[in-house]
Amino acid sequence: MNYDKSRSLQKRAHALIPGGAHTYAKGDDQYPEEAPGFILRGDGSHVWDVDGNEFIEYGMGLRSVTLGHAYRPVIDAAYQEMLRGSNFTRPHPLEVHLAEEFLSVITGAEMVKFSKNGSDVTSAAVRLSRAYTGRDFVAICAQPFFSVDDWFIGATPMNAGVPKAVQRLTLTFQYNSIESLQALFRQYPGQIACVILEAEKDVPPLNGFLHEVQHLCKQQGTVFILDEMITGFRWHIGGAQQYYGLTPDLSAFGKALGNGFSVAALAGKADILHLGGLHHDKERVFLLSYTHGAETCSLAAAREVIRTYKREPVIEVMWERGRLLKEGVQKAIETHRLQDHFKLLGPPCCMVYATFDPKRQPSQPFRTLFLQEMIRRGILAPSFIVSYAHTELDISRTVEAAQDSLGIYRHAIDEGIEKYLVGRSVKPVWRTFN
Repeated sequence: MNYDKSRSLQKRAHALIPGGAHTYAKGDDQYPEEAPGFILRGDGSHVWDVDGNEFIEYGMGLRSVTLGHAYRPVIDAAYQEMLRGSNFTRPHPLEVHLAEEFLSVITGAEMVKFSKNGSDVTSAAVRLSRAYTGRDFVAICAQPFFSVDDWFIGATPMNAGVPKAVQRLTLTFQYNSIESLQALFRQYPGQIACVILEAEKDVPPLNGFLHEVQHLCKQQGTVFILDEMITGFRWHIGGAQQYYGLTPDLSAFGKALGNGFSVAALAGKADILHLGGLHHDKERVFLLSYTHGAETCSLAAAREVIRTYKREPVIEVMWERGRLLKEGVQKAIETHRLQDHFKLLGPPCCMVYATFDPKRQPSQPFRTLFLQEMIRRGILAPSFIVSYAHTELDISRTVEAAQDSLGIYRHAIDEGIEKYLVGRSVKPVWRTFN
């Protein structure tokens, strides 16, 4: 494949944009040297880079595109609103209509407020929880990402610029360990405003963990926040809370809600969310207020996404395509005797992989090698995230590419990765120094 145009754009990008991209997960340090630098367009499950190379894609806009790139009904809905104007001095009727549509599927929620991205709504949930409880501490699950704001970034290795006083207010517990959360409540009695976690990441909840968290929060007078940024509209149309039978106090949605359009939602119990409104006699909470928070084209896109989910088997197809992909790749792993070196994680609807070196240690170089070989075969797979647009033919081609790529991986395990990897290794986003 030729990447001349990408290389030219990359040089210009790094001179103008810190990191060369506006999202860390899309940065050059996340991909091999032999990789497309810029994607020009997408259609369904396929994308084309600026050099004209075509790929079957499995990142799907950082999991935000569940229906497929440029899904026409959503595009048409957004376009029709653009023709009428996108931002006005007073609210638009869509703000009410989408709220009704959204709450019709997120059955445990009583109110909702929309915004533009996930960080907006998780941070609003934290602020609201602190106001509601009168407490300062936040307990976060040890999961990759919740927000770009200080309350979360201060708890990561990239905490430069976050005051120590803010860092001390965020506490961390372990997924599937109710004991670690109980320990925090013992250490900070009556001081934890909220607990925030994703219902599921790479491993499923065990031993009633999620319900134990919900019960413990209720017992302690702490707000239970469920981050549905990834699970929402992927595990179930009603989110992971419906899938697992949970009733969070607050929940945060985004990503798939707009099929790539910028829209997010904070939903939950009315008695908490009312604090961000006008009809109460308590101290006012600055909840969510953005110039573009209710941009009509994004709201129209979200409404059409929900309607599509209601009339078509989006969830069922994603789970089924994911199962086919998992079965095929797992067979390739076993064929090349790589069970100790390459592992599939997460449910079929949202699958990722982990790479390990000859000593069975987590390995970024071996991740780079697998990415490199899949890209050479026309598959852009930083993960194995499927969409409604992935066909059985896409899956078949991907499994074939994985079979070949894992063959190279096996040779690298046996003979040394230096013989097969071109250029530098990818790096984790969360690192203190470049």
